[in-house]
Amino acid sequence: MTTPTKDHVELRSGAYADSVTLLQVSRAVQATPGVVTAQVAMATGLNLEVLEGMGFDVPGSSPNDMVVALRLDADADVSAALAAVDAALTPVRPTGGDTTVAPPRTTGSALRRAATGAIALVSVPGASATVEAMDALEAGHDVMVFSDNVPVTEEVALKRYAASRGALVMGPDCGTAVVDGVGLGFANAVRPGRIGIVAASGTGCQQLLALLHHAGGTAEGVGVRHALGVGGRDLSAAVGGLATREALRRLDADPDVDLVVVVSKPPAPEVAEALTKETGAFDTPVELGLLGRGQRDLTAVAEAVLERLGHTPPEWPVHGAHNTGPATGPLLRGLFVGGTLCDESMLMASAALGPVRSNIPLSDDLALDPDPHGDLLVDDHTMVDFGDDALTQGRAHPMIDPTLRNEQLARAAADPATGVILLDLVLGHGAEPDPAALLAPAIAAARRDRQVPVVVSLVGTDLDPQGLDAQRDALVAAGAEVHLSNASATRRAIQLIEGAAR
Repeated sequence: MTTPTKDHVELRSGAYADSVTLLQVSRAVQATPGVVTAQVAMATGLNLEVLEGMGFDVPGSSPNDMVVALRLDADADVSAALAAVDAALTPVRPTGGDTTVAPPRTTGSALRRAATGAIALVSVPGASATVEAMDALEAGHDVMVFSDNVPVTEEVALKRYAASRGALVMGPDCGTAVVDGVGLGFANAVRPGRIGIVAASGTGCQQLLALLHHAGGTAEGVGVRHALGVGGRDLSAAVGGLATREALRRLDADPDVDLVVVVSKPPAPEVAEALTKETGAFDTPVELGLLGRGQRDLTAVAEAVLERLGHTPPEWPVHGAHNTGPATGPLLRGLFVGGTLCDESMLMASAALGPVRSNIPLSDDLALDPDPHGDLLVDDHTMVDFGDDALTQGRAHPMIDPTLRNEQLARAAADPATGVILLDLVLGHGAEPDPAALLAPAIAAARRDRQVPVVVSLVGTDLDPQGLDAQRDALVAAGAEVHLSNASATRRAIQLIEGAAR
């Protein structure tokens, strides 16, 4: 019997909070007695589609409005739920430190307090990011632009200005960096060493960090000093590698760096060609890990790095292989939070299985235009990057809020054409504190009626705050096969689909 419920939806005009804060508010309010579902979000187009898909009737609004959507038990007190919203939105004042000094109210005032050489981290809505980043550059600071949805023309302008001043712009959409061993953004915790990484890729950088860290447990001297993220578009034709060149220059000049690795999403061919020629003139050896058709996968790049340092690559661990039976259909479904991991898997799968449709396709004719609450399944192999800008407008990154991905996981598992589901789970600072607590039940529920094989690449280290072993064990207990290497997980998924075709 269905329990009666009632909905309450209101708009708060002019109110603003970032997507991560609103996700935390929604979770806090949902724990209030009588609240069945709570969604507090900015009224962006994507969030409105999500709310409508949940059955809420949202009145006319603009992206500057905050939507409070509550579904409650029929006899619940709405005022108590709204009080919980207000309490969750109220900032908590710090209890330690000097409370007599007011926090800075503008980027400029914050920069005036910053120490010389400090990196300015910009994390604001994309429409405002360029102004804040330019202020930091003019004040003499390097900048990490965590914000996404920044126009490429503004990225080029920022990086050209930075190049004229010998400064570095990491990003936009730079999710991961390590500077002097300190992680920024979604960085994994790794042991220090003498490797430098330049990454036009967030999760690609994290995959490399995780693999090198794992190998470094038995291979002396394998560790990372710097990992400088430059944004996923830096090696595109439009940007031309502006930040990559500055990052390479710095690492080449660093006496504590013995080897530099460049990792990237598929670059523009002419930019890759130029970069290959330029790195040959550096004093520090450079290993290029540029994804593309016919190029090495990220695991092969990590193995090449180990071999250059005089170490034999290890066997990359696999757990839960006993969970994986035959493919239950002809099609491979990849659901990713990491765009570079999605790219890598698409490149491998398309070479083995044929065309793969995606929202970040390898070619325009394979474009998949995802409706975030609709059915992303088509009669082809499909891979979706839920971290793409189009799916994060007004929402937290799926490494923090996996709601959309988990919905599609259930749809994919219920589709009789789905033969194997390929997933990633990415750990590190800044990510969801216990992502397996959200993904493992979704996997178990997806496999309840059909024992569809689920293969997961778990990107992380034993030093990450989430606990690598605990995350892995939860996924295995839910019925997944878990790999440390995304390339290894993809090969396994391909093998299962090919086996079903015989």
